[in-house]
Amino acid sequence: MRHVIAILNAEAGTLLDRNGEEVRALVERGLGRDGRKVEVQLLRGKNFLRAITESGSGPHDAVIVGGGDGSVSLAVRHLHGTGKALGILPLGTLNLLARDIGMPTDLEQAVAVLGAAEPGTVDIATLNDRLFHTISGMGFFSQMARAREMARKLKLWRFLAVALAAIHALRRSGRFELDVTVDGKTRRFDALAVLVSVNRFSGPGWHRGRLDEGVLEVHITEERGALARLKAGADMVTDTWRDNPGITSLVGREIVLARPNRSRSWVSTDGELERETMPLTYRVVPAALSLLMPARQEQAPLTEARSHKRW
Repeated sequence: MRHVIAILNAEAGTLLDRNGEEVRALVERGLGRDGRKVEVQLLRGKNFLRAITESGSGPHDAVIVGGGDGSVSLAVRHLHGTGKALGILPLGTLNLLARDIGMPTDLEQAVAVLGAAEPGTVDIATLNDRLFHTISGMGFFSQMARAREMARKLKLWRFLAVALAAIHALRRSGRFELDVTVDGKTRRFDALAVLVSVNRFSGPGWHRGRLDEGVLEVHITEERGALARLKAGADMVTDTWRDNPGITSLVGREIVLARPNRSRSWVSTDGELERETMPLTYRVVPAALSLLMPARQEQAPLTEARSHKRW
């Protein structure tokens, strides 16, 4: 990296209580090693999003985005194919991709890590030809995953976290018929939710062991009654969902999700909720994103979980 632009969301909670000029100086100092040119933009609302959409052009060779998963996903779409590397300052709620590569959430530590980071390549995926970086899904599963992380951030007692997350997800989901096609083979499910991840989750939790497997994994939660639904929700919170017989996980390179007699459906992708045209077609795009990786981070080999199924 010789020329870096850092685009920071001034409305992120991490920055709201900090002096803007102090943040600017911190980022410039942390990234400006060995004569590197650093430009810091501290922006709000539409100006922040516009700067990200325009970041694919210009003389810089790296773009640092300080925001959440949705902002990172927007940057992925506009940097793909430009040859510019993406760096992440995790200033959002979940910070899925940043967490998977081992980025610290503390601002000072994250800036220091990015200052020594080196570009590597990771897989991304498309939903109906639109790029995303980590997860996409609808129904109970995606609601539960999000509620689980929020409960953990509140540092609640474990049983209370399970209960609150399950109730939150149950109120926002219902059963639906779902045709799942993985690499050309189709099965029908009576589902509560479906979640597609770029590469596979490896336990514990919702972390991906590798970002370069070149696969997608689809997780389907089946409707098996109210008690089974609560059990599935509790298992997601307590990291035992791989052993739940009501949750099926399948691996492939192309996944198509269809709901009979439905032409559109609400889908949450990298934390952004959109009404998408059905069917949903997901394809993995291997080694398509140049991402600044912590120098100390090594991708460990993924251990095959016994509940993985491949068609």
